[in-house]
Amino acid sequence: MPVSSSENARPLRLALFDCDGTLVDSQFAIIDAMTTAWAAHGLGEPDPLEVRRMVGLPLVQAVSQLLPNLDTERHVAVAESYKDAFAALRHRGDLHEPLFPGLRDTLDALEAEGVLLGVATGKSRRGLDAVLAHHGLTERFVTLQTSDIGPGKPHPDMVYRALAETGVEAARTVVIGDTTYDIQMARNARVASVGVSWGYHAVAELEAAGADRIVHRGRAVAGAVLDLLHR
Repeated sequence: MPVSSSENARPLRLALFDCDGTLVDSQFAIIDAMTTAWAAHGLGEPDPLEVRRMVGLPLVQAVSQLLPNLDTERHVAVAESYKDAFAALRHRGDLHEPLFPGLRDTLDALEAEGVLLGVATGKSRRGLDAVLAHHGLTERFVTLQTSDIGPGKPHPDMVYRALAETGVEAARTVVIGDTTYDIQMARNARVASVGVSWGYHAVAELEAAGADRIVHRGRAVAGAVLDLLHR
C-alpha cells in the first residue's frame, strides 16, 4: 500500500539503497561461501576479484558468468551449494557483514528530512531480513526489494515495485549503489543515482554507467541524495 502524505506536506521522496557493497561489506562472506560451493563441485577456487564484480547480480546469473563453460543445470547446482554454504556461515556465527562507516548517520539524516528509505538488492529476502535485523535497521526501510521475487539488476523491476509500494514518483527517487548494475538499473527506471566509491566496482565504471553523483564517504550520501531530490 502506498505511503500516505498529508495534503500540505511536501511530495513523498524515496532513497533506494543497494545492500552488499553499499550498506554492508559482505565481500568476505560471499567469497568464503563461493569458495566452499566451488570445492563441493570439484571446481578449484574462484577468483576473488571476479566474485566481487558479480556481487549484485541474481545468484544463478552471477554463477553462470563466473563459470561460463558449465551448463544451466550445473549453474543452478553450484548456486544451491552457495546458499547452503552461506547459511552455514550464519548458523556457525561466522557471518560478518559490517555496516560501512557513516551509513547509519546518512539514514538518520535522510529520515530527518522526511525521505522514505528502501532497499533493492540481489540478496534473497531471507538474507536481507537477517542482515537488517542484525544491525537493528529492519524498521527503517518502508520497501524491501530482492531478486528472488522478480527480475534482478540491471532490470528496473525492483525500482518499479518500490515505487508502486510507496506511491513515490520516479522523479522523486534516488538509487544508491556501488556497482554498474545499480546505476544501470536506475537509468533503466529513469530515476537518479548516486554511486559510492567504497564498494565493488571502480569509480570510473560508475561514472561511465551514468551515475549522477559519486560520493566517497558514508556521511556524504545524504547530501548527494537531497541535492538530487531538490533539482
